[in-house]
Amino acid sequence: MKLLVIEDDCTTADYIVHGLRQEGHVVDHVADGRDALGQGMNDGYDVLVVDRMLPGLDGLSLVKALRAAKVATPVIFLTTVGGVDDRIEGLNAGADDYLVKPFAFGELSARIQALARRPAAATQETVLSAADLSMDLMRRKVTRAGQEIDLLPREFALLEQLLRRKGRVQTRTMLLEAVWDISFDPQTNVVETHVSRLRAKIDKPFDSELIQTVRGAGYRIDG
Repeated sequence: MKLLVIEDDCTTADYIVHGLRQEGHVVDHVADGRDALGQGMNDGYDVLVVDRMLPGLDGLSLVKALRAAKVATPVIFLTTVGGVDDRIEGLNAGADDYLVKPFAFGELSARIQALARRPAAATQETVLSAADLSMDLMRRKVTRAGQEIDLLPREFALLEQLLRRKGRVQTRTMLLEAVWDISFDPQTNVVETHVSRLRAKIDKPFDSELIQTVRGAGYRIDG
């Protein structure tokens, strides 16, 4: 594989590059985000390994710019910024995976291999829709019937999760894992609270309801 490592810490970069080359990969290294943007657009890489804290252009902005330019190369963030909100932010920006430092090289290698095995998408879906509701993932913009709707980050992530699986039931556990990175917590009502807030914004002001409650199962968005 041909890989691009975008990392400004020399010690970490040398460790990753050396290990990947020992596995037989062709590996380039860039330490500056702006340099990485041009290289990521122009060279045919199989996977990009990106740190979030970069000089010139931070990793989050770098990935957003690549996705806006229709570059679909798989991206894995490798960073010390590891909070739940940070991971959600990174994945929503267009990354395919997220690994927090300190890390085991074997896990990084396995994740890179997994990303490379994914079939390449002919076109990357950047706009999700249901009936008269539209979500532009690149512009972070949601509209219904032509009216723009202001969503908080968690509300946006919840709506995106429902739209990506339009017509299919999402259980409470599935939503907790996807949006809040919580595997199981029977005590929290965070899903119910956010679904209610989301309905107040995208359903209540309009003639029809898109978010459906499937009793005993979860939630589904139709349209």
